[in-house]
Amino acid sequence: MKIILFGSKNNDFTANLVQKIYEVSIKNGAELVIADEMGDFCADFAISLGGDGTFLTTAAKIGAKNIPILGINAGRLGFLADVSEKEIDRILPEIIAKKYLIVERSLLQVSLSEGNLPTIPFALNEIAVLKTDTSSMINITTFVNNEQINVYKSDGLIISTPTGSTAYSLSVGGPILSPDTKNFVILPVASHSLTVRPLVICDDCEIKLKVSSRTGSCQIAVDGRSFQISDKTEIFIKKADFNIKSIKPQNHSFYNTLKNKLMWGKDARKS
Repeated sequence: MKIILFGSKNNDFTANLVQKIYEVSIKNGAELVIADEMGDFCADFAISLGGDGTFLTTAAKIGAKNIPILGINAGRLGFLADVSEKEIDRILPEIIAKKYLIVERSLLQVSLSEGNLPTIPFALNEIAVLKTDTSSMINITTFVNNEQINVYKSDGLIISTPTGSTAYSLSVGGPILSPDTKNFVILPVASHSLTVRPLVICDDCEIKLKVSSRTGSCQIAVDGRSFQISDKTEIFIKKADFNIKSIKPQNHSFYNTLKNKLMWGKDARKS
């Protein structure tokens, strides 16, 4: 069995984790290869070592290769990278023995009416269209399946996957979606209208965005990989034709992760 490891190893903590993962892998009959040592790669599964940002980068590099990803947390919150350092000795041998569940996570695909994207056009979390200055809001005319649903007057607009519902979307008041739901969420950033609320749509819908701004430009962020475009450029967003396979250890669940990471049921008054 071959395992490919993605993530930073530039500090003592992560270097020690890499050594620990290597030792457990060898002990259980698996070969561990560091991603930056490989060109066109193949593996039985991948390990993302870091936080959720590292998981997103790993997913972008994996793309449509159909390689399952295990997230080991060397960051902070970790909804995607939810295996802790203390669990490696127990969980990694189980994964090598193929005792795990697969969660299929949908992606967004973005294209433009003019020009090409300077980045990978797929997002596991979200695609955000944002203003480029610090004062004036932008107008984003939004179509779903060619029907205009709203003109959002705001600092920006987020199109989120279920996976991304616990990321940027959550921070601006979006709903939490289970990763196996077949939906996307449309929600504004700092809306000018108090009547505007997040909208949940089916993930087989196609979205078109037209932006109007005083600067003549806007920023588009694809899982945080951002660049500037003209507001004359139309933005098209749809579900990608492949999913990312996320490895979920047998004793882990999405709801347990929510309860632990968001401290549901904990009394904040207690020290």
